[in-house]
Amino acid sequence: MKIAVIGAGGFVGSRLVKKLQSEGHEVGAHDRSTGVDLMTGEGVPEALAGAEAVVNTIDAPSFDEDAAPFFRTTTQTLLRAADEARVGKVVLLSIVGIDQVPDVAYYRAKLEQERLVEAGPVPYTIVRATQFMDFVEPIMSWTTSGDTVRLPTTRLQPVAVEDVVGTLAEAAATPPRNGIVNVAGPDVFALDDLGRLTLRVHPDGREVTVDENAGLFGQVPHDAIVAPPDAHLGTTSYEQWLQRSHHA
Repeated sequence: MKIAVIGAGGFVGSRLVKKLQSEGHEVGAHDRSTGVDLMTGEGVPEALAGAEAVVNTIDAPSFDEDAAPFFRTTTQTLLRAADEARVGKVVLLSIVGIDQVPDVAYYRAKLEQERLVEAGPVPYTIVRATQFMDFVEPIMSWTTSGDTVRLPTTRLQPVAVEDVVGTLAEAAATPPRNGIVNVAGPDVFALDDLGRLTLRVHPDGREVTVDENAGLFGQVPHDAIVAPPDAHLGTTSYEQWLQRSHHA
């Protein structure tokens, strides 16, 4: 099967390209470095020529109000080109619970992106993932001051990137759902507890204190970004991932 991956140089896209190739698919790996720019439309028709599916894994350059026009323009460009090229389906990587968090600009922008895909001319599958395990440390860094990490008790369900990539690959290779598939890690944690667990395995002198208003996730309602009951659950626990990354 011929599958185009947009954002192929990114955190998820690069892994997805390798996964699809290992499964025997013909993969077109595209991003700005290969001359494909969804903001301008440059190279997009050529990237989609002959593709049976296209997977969109690109991310906005910022988490603020600028995310909305970025996602709007890039998604409209991709949908027009996919329709003209008669691509069989569009697969979009998105985030669990974004419809439950209206106060966060980035989540509003991703939700608008989903709505464009849903209303667009091409059959689709939206893969919503919970927060990547790799992002827990950056989340902690955002609210670190000296030796103190301030974190809210917002509940997260961190997922291994490999489990998300597997779900995206399956979505690309199977008929479009014209709906949403959720994927999440096997365990739910309060974010402050997640921080403490991280520092037990990777101690660096910092300690976690609860601050319900700290950082991006201080704006998120308590259970809003926990996966729904029908989610596909990954097989890698956060503790397993921590131990593996500790010895890497």
